[in-house]
Amino acid sequence: MNRDTKPWMRGLLLLWMAVIVLFMYVPISSVMLASVNKARYFRFPIQKFGLNWYQDTFDASITTTLHVTSLYVAGIVAVVATVFGFFGALAFARFNWRGRSIYQKVILLPIFFPQAVLGLALLQWYTTLGIIPTWHTTAFAHLVWIVPIVTLVISIQIYGFDASMEEAAYDLGASRWQVLREVTIPALAPGLFSGALFSFLLSWGNFPLSAFTSGADSTVPEWLYSKMTVAYTPMIATIGTMSVVGSFILLFGAYFIWIYMRRKRAF
Repeated sequence: MNRDTKPWMRGLLLLWMAVIVLFMYVPISSVMLASVNKARYFRFPIQKFGLNWYQDTFDASITTTLHVTSLYVAGIVAVVATVFGFFGALAFARFNWRGRSIYQKVILLPIFFPQAVLGLALLQWYTTLGIIPTWHTTAFAHLVWIVPIVTLVISIQIYGFDASMEEAAYDLGASRWQVLREVTIPALAPGLFSGALFSFLLSWGNFPLSAFTSGADSTVPEWLYSKMTVAYTPMIATIGTMSVVGSFILLFGAYFIWIYMRRKRAF
């Protein structure tokens, strides 16, 4: 909104923004309220508040195992997807080569596959190869879907990259490795950072691919779904709340760290 915006239009836009925010976050707030409800089943208004379900969650060994497994998967996916996405994005948007147009179409195909179909296909492939599904196969399945997304995210950054900076570095005698380390990667750092963060969160919350490929190693989304369908427990609300809060902390924490590093580098 600029200064020329009429007051009634500004008010209408603010009202629309408030409606969108409420539409997105009211369901999440209901989960948070359920996590502090002392009763087993959520009813509004809440009669008694309590943190007993958080205590049960922290005391249960299964929740620790679930979070460790999900952290392993999401962490590996974030690192590998960022590396693959970086070099894939260079081929996607930086260099002109024969077959580039075909590559640009093929690399994005997994994004458009239904995740359940992709998960089933991977499961059948694992079975054919005699591979027992574990969290390792889940990480691979996540990479099949997430690497194209990260490639696209980093490619957007590359399209705005000034290639003359690399040429100037070559003219000054820099090697290919020095140009990559000192020029290309720092210039594309925002895209790399966004891709890594995005891939971690996508992997952490992914259910369809995990359900088909994790075997006995359940992740947090799988456990939440199983407890919602059979043997409901209020720990669902507590784990859901902790996941949401953790995501916000990760997003805003990473953002402020990035701002701090940029300012420090500027001085």
